[in-house]
Amino acid sequence: MKRTNTSGLIVFIIIVIIAVAGAVLSLFSPRSDYAPALPRAFGISFGSTAGRKAFFPQSDYIARLYVTGTIAEATRTYNQEWLLDTIAALKDDPHNTGIMLNLDTPGGSVYQSDEAYLALLDYKESTGRPVYAYITQMSASGGYYISCAADKIFGNRNGLTGSIGVIFGSSIDATELLKNIGIKTKTFHAGRNKTMLNIDEPLTEEQEAIMQAIADEAYEQFVGIVAQSRNMAVEDVRTLADGSIYTTTMAARHGLIDGVCTFDEALERMKADESLEDSDVEEFLYEYKETFSSLFGNILSRTLGTDALAKHLERAALSYPAYYFSW
Repeated sequence: MKRTNTSGLIVFIIIVIIAVAGAVLSLFSPRSDYAPALPRAFGISFGSTAGRKAFFPQSDYIARLYVTGTIAEATRTYNQEWLLDTIAALKDDPHNTGIMLNLDTPGGSVYQSDEAYLALLDYKESTGRPVYAYITQMSASGGYYISCAADKIFGNRNGLTGSIGVIFGSSIDATELLKNIGIKTKTFHAGRNKTMLNIDEPLTEEQEAIMQAIADEAYEQFVGIVAQSRNMAVEDVRTLADGSIYTTTMAARHGLIDGVCTFDEALERMKADESLEDSDVEEFLYEYKETFSSLFGNILSRTLGTDALAKHLERAALSYPAYYFSW
């Protein structure tokens, strides 16, 4: 008598159930990978701006807007779309009286850092409302870049900032290694610099110059923004902008921030400077939500006893360019 193998059937049934559940949930979750721009206290999900507005505070408030984690398109701690949507929603909300950035980030992509910086400038110019910034543990590189949109910058006495500089890619030449182990490679291409940075080709002087020119251009943009924001001479900023990290005390001494204090003291300073004593404070914090693919992978990994599938599916939910700028 043949024994029936039921494990395959069980897995199949689980897959069907998850697929059906995912399809149903997708009808009610227009953005399944992040929580919409709502004060954290409400915890209610709406996909549209109109839906969110109904749950915004109905009295004047300062938005404590968290910028946390590596600045990129989307990670478990940071989401660019969420941040830009939140700034736009605050700009349109008549009860919002200002933004206090709560920064805890080592930096990240040049593109996303500049995009967030410009969105904050637009918020200020469109509304006439203030933006202040507070550095908690760290706001370096791209984090400091974003804080340059603020009218004033304060920091915790144990915080770190600075790191004004640019990294643009890296080059690994493995030609000698491949030769020694008997591997020959050939990439067919048109345009002599199309394959630069391939590990099977040495980097030429021309290619080094190309890479350095791009890094230099991004660096000059960063320096110019710091000089404008902090009302400093470009040459003075360039002296500080050697990529060094600074404590907030050092940064204040160099004029990169306005003072060292607690968050509550920075908030009181903002209220006093901007006549916002009657404004409450509402927190806006990105909270990662499991996507269907990562949830599906986690369930399968527990069912099948392997982490490989879950990790593969979770990685598939995010995409990063092979080479990208980072402050």
